[in-house]
Amino acid sequence: MVKRTSFEGDVCAVARSLDVIGDWWSLLIIRDALGGVRRFSQFQRSLGAAKNMLASRLKTLVAHGILDIEPAQDGGAHLEYAITDKGRALMPVLAALSQWGREHLFEPGETCSVILDAKTKKPIDKVRVHAKDGRELKADDVVVGRGRAR
Repeated sequence: MVKRTSFEGDVCAVARSLDVIGDWWSLLIIRDALGGVRRFSQFQRSLGAAKNMLASRLKTLVAHGILDIEPAQDGGAHLEYAITDKGRALMPVLAALSQWGREHLFEPGETCSVILDAKTKKPIDKVRVHAKDGRELKADDVVVGRGRAR
C-alpha cells in the first residue's frame, strides 16, 4: 500500500482541505450527512463502503470537527453522527462539484441528481465566484497569492 503524502503543514488551503476531505468517501459521507444520514448502518447502506474504511473516514471527520458523535435521537443505546457547522460550510463545495459534474460528465438529457432549494423544490443557481465589488470572476480572473487565515 502506498503511503499518502500529508499536506497538513502546507501553505495552500486547497492542499490542507484535501488532506481532510480529499478522498471520495469523505465527500460522499458529508453529502449524506447534509442529507440527514446519521447512523453508521445508514452510511454503509447508502455508500456500500467496507466497515473498516467507513469507520476510518468517520473517525477522521469527527477528529476534524466536520461531524460530531451524539446519543441517538430516538433514545436508543447507539451513537449517531451529526453534521457540525464546519461540515455544513462544505455545502457550497459539494454544490459546485455537483453542478460541475452535471455540466461536464453527463450526456444531455441523461438522468442525474440535482441540488434543490428545500423551500421551492427548484434547482439552486449555479455556484459562482465574485470579487469583493460584486463582479463575477472566471478562472482567468483569479491568481493564487498569500494571505492570513480567517
